Amino acid sequence: MNRRVLSLFRPYARQILLITVLILVSAGLGAALPFLTREMVDEGLFAPGGARIGLLCGLLAVMAALTALGGGLGVLQSYLAGRMGQDVMERLRGDLYAHLQRMPLTFFTRTRTGEIQSRVIGDVAEVQTTVGTTVPTMLANVLTCAATLAAMFALSWRLTLVTLALLPVAAWLTARVAVHQRRVIASVQRSRAEMNVIAEETLSVSGILLARVFGRTDHGVRRFQDESRRLSRLQLRAAVSAQALGTALQALFLIMPPVVYVAAGFAGALTPGTLLAFTSLQARLFLPAGQLMQVTVQFRAATAVFERIFEYLDRPPAVVDEPGALAVRREETRGEIRLDRVTFRHDDQPALQDVTLTIRPGQFAAVVGESGSGKTTLTHLVMRLHDPDHGRIALDGTDLRRLTRGSLAALFGVVTQEPVLLHATIADNLRYAKPAATMAELEAACRAASIHDRIMRLPDGYDSVVGERGSRLSGGEKQRLAIARAILNDPRILVLDEATSALDAESEQQVQQALLPLLAGRTTIAVTHRLDLIRTADVIFVLHEGRLVEQGTHDELINTGGRYAELHRHWSRNSPTGRATAEVR
Repeated sequence: MNRRVLSLFRPYARQILLITVLILVSAGLGAALPFLTREMVDEGLFAPGGARIGLLCGLLAVMAALTALGGGLGVLQSYLAGRMGQDVMERLRGDLYAHLQRMPLTFFTRTRTGEIQSRVIGDVAEVQTTVGTTVPTMLANVLTCAATLAAMFALSWRLTLVTLALLPVAAWLTARVAVHQRRVIASVQRSRAEMNVIAEETLSVSGILLARVFGRTDHGVRRFQDESRRLSRLQLRAAVSAQALGTALQALFLIMPPVVYVAAGFAGALTPGTLLAFTSLQARLFLPAGQLMQVTVQFRAATAVFERIFEYLDRPPAVVDEPGALAVRREETRGEIRLDRVTFRHDDQPALQDVTLTIRPGQFAAVVGESGSGKTTLTHLVMRLHDPDHGRIALDGTDLRRLTRGSLAALFGVVTQEPVLLHATIADNLRYAKPAATMAELEAACRAASIHDRIMRLPDGYDSVVGERGSRLSGGEKQRLAIARAILNDPRILVLDEATSALDAESEQQVQQALLPLLAGRTTIAVTHRLDLIRTADVIFVLHEGRLVEQGTHDELINTGGRYAELHRHWSRNSPTGRATAEVR
């Protein structure tokens, strides 16, 4: 772990060298001051002929200049260290965020959003403190202690050994507290993450609505307050243990000067100036030594934060580009999709088993089956959100693994059951698919999706904010906006995953009408249980327990009397008008 933490500093070798030089010079200047103090006492105050005012004033001026220079160097060192901490934090946060973008979807279904946010924002901020403050402070204290000890040995090696005899006690106290602090800090970070989770779950539109509908508002408040109290207790434990260490070290260091005076009585032959200079150096040693022991505790406790970050970074991404992967060109893509004996498992449970199928360019393919039959998994594999465990998926004859993920993603348009909308304007949500789109292009896409007129009736038109997850729009409006976004992207392949299943009859009709211009001339894969949409498909693939059990047109499969015919009877019983009301996934 420590090696990995130190690896974060490798790109900053020059800055670290400069910071080290500044600290070393500053420490040397500080260690020189007690020698000037000795001269002031022995040669200025207690000179044989009386006090030498000129010498005292000259030494005072030199000491003032050295102090000012040391302070200036300290400010410069703090600036360089702080900037380095900011750079490390930005790089680590960016790397972590980019890595999370490549994580498997299963990671996000198992990990709470608040927990992820806590690591990306809170934990990385702790790294900035460690890198920009804790580590430079440790380095400064080490060099200051080294320079001070060298000066102390130069004055009196005997008294220096007496001073050092008590340091092992301080080191033992520090080590004991460090172990305790590391455990407490790890618990603090977990508690903060839990508070983020609670806030994310309960302060969203859906969370507030859920709590009010079921009368659980007080429960949410108690849950948050309980975790807040737990966090406060943990932080208090951390503060008390740190304060206890500081108090113990202070008591230990306060007793050192009297011990030195006693030892000086045995040693003899020490001038008043030398004794004063030595006790001054001793005081200069105790402050950085105490800080060093305390920041060592902080650094060891901070490793718990690093462990949480590295835990995410060490998780393998869902898919990666192979060496030499090709960028597929949109204008050359026909849109033929072929699965050849594809098998995929979720948590060691089979999701798809030995599936082979072909979707021709421009064909409209419906994928049907019960819940858990593998329909959505199939679309995820086609979009290469996962790689199959076995088998091959090809686009126009080329294995998807030989194509770059970025160029492949640009070919797809997706409309899901619950459209993902940002808390932003309508225009911003549309431009997520095409950042450079003009207003004319936005309006054309929305007209094609039958949503333009509704947008223009809003007070701010395309600049209207849709709210958290599109909460200011109806279900049908959100779907049509998602369709407009897909139209704007001009996909070669369209994926519809239960795009109309959650809508009422009127909204569904409007959305289906909006889909018609999007389907023309594109390879389309529709996961659906809507009979009127299924009947229009060029080919229907029937999945059962992860296996492809039937394929053909609606009429062919009805005449076969197999699994599809059974599903059709089920849908028809639930909806005599031809509109299924029971979801079959």
